[in-house]
Amino acid sequence: MRTADEHAVASAIILLMREVVYRELASHEKAWQTLDRHRSAVVDHFARIGIDVIVDDVEGYAYLSTREPEEGEEPLPRLVRRRSLTYNVSLLLVLLRKRLIEFEASGEDGTLVLTRDQLIDTMRVFHASSSDEARVVDQADRTISQVADLGFLRELRGQTGRWEVRRILKAYIDAQTLGDFASRLADYAGATKEGTA
Repeated sequence: MRTADEHAVASAIILLMREVVYRELASHEKAWQTLDRHRSAVVDHFARIGIDVIVDDVEGYAYLSTREPEEGEEPLPRLVRRRSLTYNVSLLLVLLRKRLIEFEASGEDGTLVLTRDQLIDTMRVFHASSSDEARVVDQADRTISQVADLGFLRELRGQTGRWEVRRILKAYIDAQTLGDFASRLADYAGATKEGTA
């Protein structure tokens, strides 16, 4: 029979395998406390299978990352399959990351919350050539839903159309990624202008 600590560690391990663990979520409180008290046991468990446990105590989240194989070492299968993201999903993720940078630079406390209309307006700029407004809004709604499914947006309970931008986005989109995407976006914009000239 497991001890209470063993049960807590096993529960934290299972939750980490399913999703990102957030300090502020009531449903994750026990798992976060376990990570505080028994982090080495959780880290050791995953280390055996080539997985790193990334805990950001400042931002308040923890997640799993496949460890890169050492030179000459055969890579292990990935725990989570990589997904190719559509242009619209990639675009929204980058735009959200930029909004998060601006929000933090403003010195405001708390979390960044955007309305559905703000999210649609953010994306509308990049679909300015479309004259079909209903199509633009429908595409934006689909993109918002896909980004929420990936765990980077969370609709606030009881507040339909208000979305929290999850800070885990910072772990996935760094300054290099922002720069690369901005460069590709500039190339895309230039190609579009040439095509319409």
